[in-house]
Amino acid sequence: MHQHAALSQTLRRNGFTFKQFFVAHDRCAMKVGTDAILLGAWAPVPQTGCVLDIGCGSGIITLMLAQRSPDTVTIDAVEVEPEASTQAQENRQASPWASRITVLNRNIETFTAQTASRYALIVSNPPYFAPGSACRTEERSTARYTESLSHETLLHCAARLLEPEGRFCVVLPSQVASDFCITACQQGWSIRQRLAVRERTEGQPHRELLTLAKQAGPCERRTLIVRAEDGSYSYDFRALTKDFYLFM
Repeated sequence: MHQHAALSQTLRRNGFTFKQFFVAHDRCAMKVGTDAILLGAWAPVPQTGCVLDIGCGSGIITLMLAQRSPDTVTIDAVEVEPEASTQAQENRQASPWASRITVLNRNIETFTAQTASRYALIVSNPPYFAPGSACRTEERSTARYTESLSHETLLHCAARLLEPEGRFCVVLPSQVASDFCITACQQGWSIRQRLAVRERTEGQPHRELLTLAKQAGPCERRTLIVRAEDGSYSYDFRALTKDFYLFM
């Protein structure tokens, strides 16, 4: 799901139309996909303070979080690829929340070393494939493969940038999520939420959404079924995404 458009509701050919905004993604290596939409709709937005989107791509998650949060919340979006960063900047400017969003063309390690900001929520739809077969472009390889941003580095940067009571949320393939959780726990993180995503009731989970915290606590586990038995979108999926998809 990460590499494909989430649903065929595109009204303009160069991007994706939602209820309150449009996301152009034709100059981004990774297009708008269900992974990002699930994370943007699910992550627990704060009522005040700052949010950080690591590897924002077109800015889809940033814009979703801006729509869901009050005016007291500001959002920083960091993207290493120049073309994607430029497109995220254009999407920000065209959105209703431009004044609350800052897009930075920066490597997250450099950003972490230079900023004094701390965040109530950090989100990331990170690279997750181990280096392997070559991608069509260097930009696509950066977006997909952990060689450009390892999970160890991502977790380390998030730990430095997160407020003491903050939350760090990611979306990963199920087979990758377990290893990510092990690495996180080794670094002192606590896994507080795990949402397993299945296409249908009888299928195996193919994605997991995770919430991590610095403070120890119990882990809440839930499952989201995307489609009902008749192939239509399930009640839970509709409830989660109804504020964004045009047809919900």
